[in-house]
Amino acid sequence: MPYSPHMSRNNFVKVVIGFLGSIMGAIIGIPSVFYLISPALKKHEAEATIPLGSLENFPIGTPTLFTFTRTNVNGWERTVNSYGIYVYRKTEKVDDINVFSNICTHLSCRVTWDESIQNYVCPCHAGYFDIDGEVVSGPPPRPLDQFETQVEDGNLAIIFKEV
Repeated sequence: MPYSPHMSRNNFVKVVIGFLGSIMGAIIGIPSVFYLISPALKKHEAEATIPLGSLENFPIGTPTLFTFTRTNVNGWERTVNSYGIYVYRKTEKVDDINVFSNICTHLSCRVTWDESIQNYVCPCHAGYFDIDGEVVSGPPPRPLDQFETQVEDGNLAIIFKEV
């Protein structure tokens, strides 16, 4: 309502209260909206270096299971996922290390190392992988997923990439 020299006192109070209410609403509302949408605007890290520890923890010639967890934040939702990998050191050489996911490439069941038959075994559909992660038999369409490794000062780490 525009100012008029004939504005009543009642109308003047309404205009002032409306104006002050709008200012207070903006002061409170704008930061609140930013607070609510800010988690969706944060950049998600697609890869991370996961330290596995000293090379001495992983015997030569035998795949060793290593587990770790990763926390994923998606907006206000926070999930913790558990991962398992097998570290296989073929020789003393630093570049002779394979790290495989323990997830079967068929239907994502967890594989285990069976020492007696020297194979990774998927219990869900009888999938078998050799010590180098290649499919021996069963329904898996491809070898076990392999991680890139880094060795620094005798400590092993993997490059973990989110899919």
